[in-house]
Amino acid sequence: MSSLSPDKRRKMESALNQLKKYTVVVADTGDFNAIEEYKPQDATTNPSLILAAAKMPAYQHLVDQAIKYGITKGGTEDEELTNIMDKLFVSFGLEILKKIPGRVSTEVDARLSYNKDEMVARALKLIALYKVEGIDKERILIKLSSTWEGIQAGKELEEKHGVHCNMTLLFSFAQAVACAEAKVTLISPFVGRILDWYKESTGLKSYEPHEDPGVLSVTKIYNYYKKFGYATVVMGASFRNTGEVKALAGCDLLTISPGLLEELSQDHGTIKELLNEKNAKDCDLDKVHLDEKAFRWEHNEDRMAVEKLSDGIRKFAADAVKLECMIKEKVLNVKNGQ
Repeated sequence: MSSLSPDKRRKMESALNQLKKYTVVVADTGDFNAIEEYKPQDATTNPSLILAAAKMPAYQHLVDQAIKYGITKGGTEDEELTNIMDKLFVSFGLEILKKIPGRVSTEVDARLSYNKDEMVARALKLIALYKVEGIDKERILIKLSSTWEGIQAGKELEEKHGVHCNMTLLFSFAQAVACAEAKVTLISPFVGRILDWYKESTGLKSYEPHEDPGVLSVTKIYNYYKKFGYATVVMGASFRNTGEVKALAGCDLLTISPGLLEELSQDHGTIKELLNEKNAKDCDLDKVHLDEKAFRWEHNEDRMAVEKLSDGIRKFAADAVKLECMIKEKVLNVKNGQ
């Protein structure tokens, strides 16, 4: 038996381990080593993270496997490239699943963000690729942009196909309400990117965590969901500092980069639960309903959200194009026998 008092034991315990008592910690990375080190429940990836990981020598075998798969499948050059990309994203997902007990998020191409039917078709293709490898859809979250079309794609995937969705690039309260009404599994409201916008727009260089616009946004969404009993869970994402993470302790899930996970593992300050269902039930929020017209208007009224959603889609699309260019060059080398 340890002779340490609970207070002393708490002081010795890292902020990361304390956080895990209140919140499911998710690793925001495509780097398997980081996942192994910090032992998160779940992991999430996106085109930018996969691009970074695919450049690392340690993961070239996954790139090579995906290229071989795409070439073997045949089809037009565009079909071949799409098959390679899908296989690559799933291959990273498969490796990640070996290292976590929970679920991995795999993203649908951001360039499909305004095409509901294409998003559904691509999501089902990803699920089928996982199934071939023996992975049940219960361990997968399909990531979709939180456009109106993306939210409706999520609704269809959940209702008709039993596919769990993670709605990403979420910045406005309107997006959050529409996702809850669509009964998607999970949303990923972006904290740091909201902070970035406000710092640029206001000229303020820093915000205290409890005044951080991204933290306030996620807190409002969390409270709204819990107050009105929505099943959709909230996963805060895109953090710029550990202060933001700590200010959302108690949120359903938080997806955190390896750098910030390392900081939290070295931090021995006390973490307090700041979000919980009891407090949410007492908050002063009214229930709202948004059809498509109301959604588009309410989202449009939030300039930050409009700009950051568009910017996020462009950036993910640009990284997807960079990854495709890298793949095309490798395919050419393979076909030329190099």
